[in-house]
Amino acid sequence: MQSEMILASWDAYSEKHTDVDGYPYDEESYGWRKVQRDVQTWRAFEPVRRSARDLLATARFQLRHMAAGDFDDRWPWQLSELTKALDRLEALRDEWTKAREAGRTSRPTHEQFIDALAERNAEAWSELDTWATQGRALLDVHFAAFKTPAPVPTKVPDPTLMATAAAGRPAVRR
Repeated sequence: MQSEMILASWDAYSEKHTDVDGYPYDEESYGWRKVQRDVQTWRAFEPVRRSARDLLATARFQLRHMAAGDFDDRWPWQLSELTKALDRLEALRDEWTKAREAGRTSRPTHEQFIDALAERNAEAWSELDTWATQGRALLDVHFAAFKTPAPVPTKVPDPTLMATAAAGRPAVRR
């Protein structure tokens, strides 16, 4: 996944450019690299964001229909964390949209705009990191759901009766 590559790149950069206590050797360069990481991570998440609610709903549905031994005990927690992170990301996105609309009348400078965007991205980092590190659970649930046998229906409805009932006509038996 793209987000995993971004995290790995960040970890390598951070390891190389900080001392043993985690303090950057050059705070300005480190800060700019962090801004770059945040922008890349937000962009990587954007295609997922559009369908994230559906992905989470599908995974929760699939979990409810699996036997307890067919899934990893951490998946419900991971789905919960992903949901909380998505809620926060959507709130930040809404705040950003409102700030941009307000900026149309107040006309911030380019530097103010960039600073505001960097601040939004920095605030989103924790939630984006959650999606980058826990998002794999969505795929794991999906694959496990297809390994689990589908439940056998106990009663199969008569398709003729269902079709005529849906049309609002009485069923005709031949």
